[in-house]
Amino acid sequence: MSLLPVADAQARLLNSATPLHRIESVTLDLAEGRVLAKDLSARLTQPPFDASAMDGYALRFEDAAEPGAELTVIGASAAGHAFEGAVGKGETVRIFTGAPVPAGADTVLLQEDAERLEDGRIRTTYPLRKGQHIRPCGQDFAEGEIVLPAGTVMDFSRLTVAAAMNHPALDVYRRPLVAILATGDELVTPGAEPGPSQIIASNTFGIAALARSAGAHVLDLGIVPDDKAEITAAIGRAQVAKADIVVTLGGASVGDHDLVQATLIEAGMQLDFWRIAMRPGKPLMVGSLGETHVLGLPGNPVSSLVCGLLFLEPLIRKLASLPHVKRETMAHAAISLKANDQRQDYVRATLTKAAVGSWHAEPFSKQDSSMMKVFSRSDCLIIRPPHAPELAVGGECPILLLRPDLLS
Repeated sequence: MSLLPVADAQARLLNSATPLHRIESVTLDLAEGRVLAKDLSARLTQPPFDASAMDGYALRFEDAAEPGAELTVIGASAAGHAFEGAVGKGETVRIFTGAPVPAGADTVLLQEDAERLEDGRIRTTYPLRKGQHIRPCGQDFAEGEIVLPAGTVMDFSRLTVAAAMNHPALDVYRRPLVAILATGDELVTPGAEPGPSQIIASNTFGIAALARSAGAHVLDLGIVPDDKAEITAAIGRAQVAKADIVVTLGGASVGDHDLVQATLIEAGMQLDFWRIAMRPGKPLMVGSLGETHVLGLPGNPVSSLVCGLLFLEPLIRKLASLPHVKRETMAHAAISLKANDQRQDYVRATLTKAAVGSWHAEPFSKQDSSMMKVFSRSDCLIIRPPHAPELAVGGECPILLLRPDLLS
């Protein structure tokens, strides 16, 4: 089987995915980052009455249009404690921010524009504009108004307005469930004492974190040895849990000890493709097990994470009805880059900002895909397309941001 170009592999994977649109209700404190499944309309009008925008005095404009008017203070209106009477000719009510404007009043005079007189009266010291400093009833939203349409991703500002509309819970799309299975006799969990031929399993934690940040729930199926029966049992646990995506880490090639692909096919997986024209990450496997998407990521940690960024994150976000995360942008090469071969390279690099505002990407001198330390210190991956010619210092090159907000 020939190597599949990265863009073709991404398109085939995403074209096979349909948003899940399974609905659940969650309380506001759990709704951050969730996608509204239904239009959200206001259950009340905000503000529910004409409200003062400032501390001052509520009065009739016709009584105090010009400075020097003297008015009698007949009461006070505070937030939560409205003045029950009405403002008549020559009268005013002391009012505070957020308080209901009493009947008869149509304007609020700022407290600093009033001179208090000894007999409980005030004198205006500044000209007024009719209606000033009053927030009219319904200025923000009206009962029944659709404020947040279906498909809205809930963030801090949208949660605030949802609460103000008197919604204690929201109907949102369920998060996709990603089941992660690490395979290999050589793997032990962090904190364990590895044997002479063993290493610490690290991929699970990075891929799980990536999946959660992309909008998924994660089911960790643990570490399974290179044994068909145990791999089959783990896949069965993912199916019982109704995982939307099964991610395997390692063992997806066809060597004597690579049992994942064969075991999945025996379990009913339809293999779509594997082996991508990319470096690192060539032995990526994509298939389906009924309605469950299957991603077989390489066992090499860096290869696994690069493939996770390129394939797992966009798949999760499509299933979750979340917008695509824009990671790809342009930078200038800090050093010359040699011509590339037939595979698309993802070169770990740091970013620095030049005085003129452009970003320069400088690759690490060592790019071995086993070096997790280098990956952790990288800001981006320089993308070198297949057969890309040599690139001189300062030349523009596409990059993949490892942290999307890095350039903001």
